[in-house]
Amino acid sequence: MATVRQQINVAVAPRAVWRAFTTAEGLSSWWVDDARVDAREGGRVVVRTEDDEGEQVEERGIFHEYRPARRLAIAWDPGASVALASTRLEITLARDGKETRVVLIQSGVKDELLEESEKTWRQALRGLRDALEAE
Repeated sequence: MATVRQQINVAVAPRAVWRAFTTAEGLSSWWVDDARVDAREGGRVVVRTEDDEGEQVEERGIFHEYRPARRLAIAWDPGASVALASTRLEITLARDGKETRVVLIQSGVKDELLEESEKTWRQALRGLRDALEAE
């Protein structure tokens, strides 16, 4: 299994970035089409997107770690899409001058999906930055 590591700085406060990862509205603003979030340790997150064939894909995970405006970890269900299935997504936020440094680590990625996952997260984090900085 492989690990994806991505980092980006966003010119907003950590709380704004935190909301983008932990609220339905936030996730829908940059990553998925629709989301349901029970934002707490042990809470569930359900996200929906459309795949390349136009079919709805639903992903389910559990917040295993939840430290507001600092760190969260989501364990994705084995039944999730191939890209997320049985992986762990960790997000760490830290002040970096007037910006927030966002570090994303996805562990448990299938080796054959590493390159695609790296590209997908790089694009997603740019979308996060663009959405937050446009507000």
